[in-house]
Amino acid sequence: MDHALQTRLPAIVISASDADRLRHLAEAAAEKYPATAEFLAREIDRAEIVPGDRPMHGVVGMQSEVTFRDDVSGQTRTVTLVFPDAADVDSGRISVLTPIGAALIGLSAGQTIEFQTPAGGWRSLTVVKVN
Repeated sequence: MDHALQTRLPAIVISASDADRLRHLAEAAAEKYPATAEFLAREIDRAEIVPGDRPMHGVVGMQSEVTFRDDVSGQTRTVTLVFPDAADVDSGRISVLTPIGAALIGLSAGQTIEFQTPAGGWRSLTVVKVN
């Protein structure tokens, strides 16, 4: 895909408690995973941060089960978004410190995000459902 980054990224929402922990994670990972850590930090910076006690129904947060579609391949996947220490791809638990995990955080059903991978390729994901 030959693209320029979308000028309008979808609005995202992150709880204050997740945002704090994710900021620390991005800072800690900056040396080992610079591109993904920078992407995650940018997503947190542009997110609407809501109080931790506000319900986040239908929004991808930490521990959310999310069904998304890869808009290039058309393949649909259901995963649970977790912190790196709980990640297990074979069990469908993906880390927020992966390009896909960082892209999904804060999105709602029906939203699409396009992003550049650390290898320089482009991906486009659409959230189908959030549990």
